[in-house]
Amino acid sequence: MTDLLLTNVRPFGGAATDILIRNGRIESIGRGQSAAGMPVEDGGGAIAIPGLVEAHAHLDKSMWGMGWQVHQAGPSLEDKISNERRLRRELNIDPERQSARQVALAASHGTTAIRSHVDIDTDQKLWCFEGVSATRERFRDVMDIEIVAFPQSGLMIRPGTLELMDEALANGADVVGGLDPCGIDRDPKGQLDAIFTLSQKHGKPIDIHLHEPDELGAFSMEMIIERTRALGLRGKVTISHAFCLGMTDRARAAALTEQLAREDIALATTAPASRPVPAAMEIRQAGIRLCAGSDGIRDTWSPYGNLDMLERALLIGLRYNFRQDADVEYALHICTQGGADVMELRDYGLREGAFADIVLLDTETVTEAVVARPKRKLVLKHGKPVARDGQALFDVE
Repeated sequence: MTDLLLTNVRPFGGAATDILIRNGRIESIGRGQSAAGMPVEDGGGAIAIPGLVEAHAHLDKSMWGMGWQVHQAGPSLEDKISNERRLRRELNIDPERQSARQVALAASHGTTAIRSHVDIDTDQKLWCFEGVSATRERFRDVMDIEIVAFPQSGLMIRPGTLELMDEALANGADVVGGLDPCGIDRDPKGQLDAIFTLSQKHGKPIDIHLHEPDELGAFSMEMIIERTRALGLRGKVTISHAFCLGMTDRARAAALTEQLAREDIALATTAPASRPVPAAMEIRQAGIRLCAGSDGIRDTWSPYGNLDMLERALLIGLRYNFRQDADVEYALHICTQGGADVMELRDYGLREGAFADIVLLDTETVTEAVVARPKRKLVLKHGKPVARDGQALFDVE
């Protein structure tokens, strides 16, 4: 664990102060801290924020660093899934190599924790899980990585996938994943029963991709809510994307939102420009935990993305037309504390006793940091510098 005195920093843009770090945790915050025998880092008046949280990634998929590949995915979700399955081996998208590259990229942008959905199917079997698990172990002092066992190609329509997910969960996967119970598996009862059974068996939370729109998505969401309530899993379920909450029938969306709040079901968003999305302020007013992520980046699905969660905060602000500083600050909250709340990160934040996961930004205000997205001046993980001036301080190759 690291000892460090961080001087002349402004937590969330407030007054300048010092942060004393011992054994990787924030021991005290205030001026005039004693630094006897420990290194000192002058923050130069930079803003300090807690480590950014990438709460919806796909570390096993990216082609980052592999040279440009022509994107050829078809228009439907099924087309994208089958195209990716074919190209994984053809292009040698090695999950260990590619996830390691993304850890360095994410750290350079100030991210200190990642929840990654990792594909498990009867073609790849546990290849992707094993690769990302190796990266998690290798960089455990640099990044907290949470692995979701994710049936990307479907669960009920691909016999044998359930057993592979069970094996992954028994061997270190942290979260049970799911995907479009109606649209992909066409068996919502079968898929959701299987997912919730795995959750109960292994004592692990759930994170379900729900791309299904409008009333179809609302139907699946109600089934998720019912099982959460019946099985006593309040606070242990996340729904990613949840496009159905962007439906035009706002009374229906409000009723679903109320039920989600009652069961403390969290939501994850990427704030896409092309799809309806949950209304962030309605979600906030309901008291629902909301986090964000980059989804897949530079993969067979899409040429976009760079794992920069400050940029994701900007995209959230643009998607929801946030213009006042307080609202832009909420966009950053979604990408920091919001992700920590969903991932249930222990001892997170800029407070005494928390782990010293800290990012320094050379801007006047938090809102300016979101809109300008400067290179991260310094990134600390448990008090240890892991990136400086936009560059990771560790090798991955």
